[in-house]
Parts: sequence; C-alpha cells; structure tokens
Amino acid sequence: MSKINTSTGKQRDLTEGSIAKTMLLFALPTLGSSALQSLNGSINAVWVGRFLGEEALAATANGNILMFILISFVFGFGMASTILIGQAMGSRDNTMVKKTMGTALGSIIPISILVSAVGWLFAPMLLNLLGTPPSALDLALTYLRMIFIAMPVTLTFTLIMMALRGTGDSTTPLWFIIISVVIDVILTPVLILGLGPFPEWGIFGSAFATAVANTLALIGMVVTMYLRGSVLTLKLPELRFLRANREILKSMFSKGLPMGLQMIVISSAALTMLSLINREGVQTTAAYSATQQLWTYVQMPAMALSAAASAMVAQNIGANQWHRVAGITRWGLIFNVILTGFIIVLLTVFDETILGLFLGSDSQAVPIGRHIQLMATWGFIFFGIAQVLFGTMRANGYVIWPLIVMIISMYPVRLGFAFGLYPFLGTDALWLSFPAGMVATALMGAGLYLYGGWRKGKNMPAEEAAQRSEEFRAHTGTSASFRDIVPTTVWRLSPLRRVTRLRRRLQRRIQKHRMIRKHKRSSRGL
Repeated sequence: MSKINTSTGKQRDLTEGSIAKTMLLFALPTLGSSALQSLNGSINAVWVGRFLGEEALAATANGNILMFILISFVFGFGMASTILIGQAMGSRDNTMVKKTMGTALGSIIPISILVSAVGWLFAPMLLNLLGTPPSALDLALTYLRMIFIAMPVTLTFTLIMMALRGTGDSTTPLWFIIISVVIDVILTPVLILGLGPFPEWGIFGSAFATAVANTLALIGMVVTMYLRGSVLTLKLPELRFLRANREILKSMFSKGLPMGLQMIVISSAALTMLSLINREGVQTTAAYSATQQLWTYVQMPAMALSAAASAMVAQNIGANQWHRVAGITRWGLIFNVILTGFIIVLLTVFDETILGLFLGSDSQAVPIGRHIQLMATWGFIFFGIAQVLFGTMRANGYVIWPLIVMIISMYPVRLGFAFGLYPFLGTDALWLSFPAGMVATALMGAGLYLYGGWRKGKNMPAEEAAQRSEEFRAHTGTSASFRDIVPTTVWRLSPLRRVTRLRRRLQRRIQKHRMIRKHKRSSRGL
C-alpha cells in the first residue's frame, strides 16, 4: 500500500479558545470565496441586462435555475467524494485517494455527458414547463443549450476543485477560480457586443464566455496538478481506477444523497415559483432576476456561518465538550443577525442604484425590483437563523428532520402561501411567500434545536467529528493560513481488517510471552 508524504502544519483546535474569534476565522474566508464567484455572475448579468435587454435577462434567469438543479446533484456527489478523499489522506493511503478520485471522475463525466445530450434535446420542453415568457423563449433556448453543451466541463471543474480541497490544497482551486472569473469578465462583453475582431453573439456570447473560461481554467488546473505531482493525478497504469469501484460509489451516494436532496428540494420549489413569476410578464421576471442577484449576497453570511457552526460543534462533540455547543450556536446567531442585517440595510438604502446596474436606470422593471426587495429580503435574517441551527444539529448526524423541515417550508408553506393568497394579494403573495417560508423554517428549526433528539444517542467518535470539520474546510477552501494542513480525518478500518489486526496483535503478544519464558528457563539452566 503506497503512502502519502505530507508535511505537518499547524492545526487549528476548535475545541478551545475564543468561540467568536474562531468562528470568524472560519466564516470570513468562505464569504470571500463565495463573493468572488457571485460577483462574476452579477457582472455577467449587468452586461446582459444593460446591453441585451430585459428579455435576455429573463432568459438567463430561466437557464440559471435549471443549471442550479444540476449543480445540486454534483455538489452532493462531490462533497461525498471530498470526505472520502480526506479520510484516505488522513490514513496516508495513496491508492485509496486515487481509487476515490477515479471513481468520482469515471462516474460524473459519463453522467454529465448524458445529461448534456438529453438536456440539449429537451431544452424547449423544459422552458415551456417553466412558462418562460414568449418574448424571452428564443433567447432562453439559445442560452440554455449552450449551458448544456458546457455541462461536462462545468461539473468536472467543480468536482476536481472540491477534491483538491479534500487533500488539504485550498490555494490551487482559489487561484483557478480567479483565473476563470477574470477570463469570463473580459470575454463576456467582447462576445456579447462583438468588440474588435470577435463576432457579435449576444446572449450566446455570454454563455459561451463562461464555458471558455471554465474550460481554460480546468485545463490549467489539471496541467498544474500533473506538474506538481498531485496525489489526485492518475498515471497511465492507474487509469483503470476510472472504472467505478462499487463500494466507493455506494459510499458516495449514501453520504451525498441527503445533501443533494436538500438542494434539489430548494431548487424545485424555486422552479415552481419561477413558473408563477413568468406568468406576470417579462418585466416582472427581469426584475425578479435582478433581485435574485442581490439575494445571492444576502444569504452568504448565513451559509458561511452554518458551515462554521457545523465544523466547530462537530469537533467539540467529538471531544465531549458539550458545554461549548450552546455558545457556538449563540455566536452563530449573533453574527448572522449582524452581518445579514447590515447587508439588508445596505441594499435597502441603495436598491434603486444597484438594480439600475442590472436593468438600466430608466427601465420599468426597476420599481418592480425595488418592491420585491422591500417585500421579501428581510426574511433572510430568519433564513440565517435556521441555517445556523441546522448546522449545529447536522454536526451530530441529525440530518433527516432538517430535510423534512425544509420540504415543509418550501412546499406547503411557501408554495401554499403563493397559491392560496394570490387571489387576495396578487403578486404580493409571490413576494411575501419567500419570508413566510423562511420564518416557518426558523420556527421549526428552533423547535428541533430545543426539543429534538439531536443531542441524544452515542457521542460522535473523534475521527467522525474531525471528518465533518474536514468536510467544511474541503468545501469552503479556507484562506492561506489553513492551507496544506495535514488532514484530520482517518479511514475507518473495515470489520475484517480490525479482526486481522487484532489477531496479529495477539500473536505478537503470545510470541513475546514465549520468548520471555524461554529466556527465564535458559537463565535457570545457567
């Protein structure tokens, strides 16, 4: 069995020290990474909205929501791969790292190619199911089909970045995200407007620029991995690992399915909401698309703090330091109210100016967007409360009930509010359904936190607690101060290997005892 040589680094112990300081050190790098990727999407939306019009912006909203569902699938699958890679790294098992990476790539690439082909063929049907406004239908079809063509590259890029973070390398993915963003930001206006010798491709140019940026970044990242001799790279004899290992694949699906399902629940509810919004006309859809860009930033603190709370609580439970759990949750809630509340106030003051960047200052969709923002954005404070509580409970393996709560708040509450009150409130029922669902999630989450059984049962083993901490670090790609840390996870021994190791240990003890007895007999003979 080949081993991995990793340099030791300073590891951060989450079971001691200032809770507030540790949480900020975990959460702030996540915010920075997320903001960078979201900023790229916002810049593209500005170019599309300002130079191609409201129909084009509405088209991208329909295409992006479908893309998010597919990313949700690879996110859960990729996170499971990352955990297994981190476990193998912890036991210095080079072969298992490569088998896991090979299984992940050998599975996701064929699946993404199949999804790409099917999506390209059925794109018109998907857009019709969404109720895409007729004036935006042709643009949306062009945009969506380009997204489907680029699907294998996009999903592979995402998977490899997550895997690299699982090996303890958070710097390389960050650099290639930056490279991708820079290429996309430069290429998008060039291909939309046809600047210089380049063709004027309009909305196709926007999707094509993103595909090119991801492709070049993926190629550069893979070349860099081979030049550096990354443990994830597969040499010629190791290409056999691309044939999926059944046990590894089973573990990936069992670990990734709950997380992927939760994101798919959110995505499917968003699709239904978008179909209702599409009925209100292209200006309302464009206004909603611009408002979604604002919401991307509003929810960042909640997601970062949820991940930080989950990592910290997991390690403290593993160390049997339950007295710190309540403090971690409390500080997560405090930081959420402060950070999320600050962003909401900022957007409320400057909403007209910010929405004008996407829609144009003289667009009739700007007042609609301001109305949506005022009616709905305040609910993200409750969204953050729920996410911090869920992060705490998930740290002890409590995942089913949070998923059930999410299903209830997305469907009976949010969609029930939108459908049931639409005859009385009109479009306001659509906008108010968002905070209604978020408040319901927070209330049910608080009930689970206070009265649920997440504290019961056997304490989480220390290695599993470390695994969950590694899961956070692998996904978020922490700052340079955390890079190249020896992973804290270990690969659990199978029952057969445990029995084998125990038998060998007993044999050594028996042999040692016989040697002692033999030595004593020989001493007496002398």
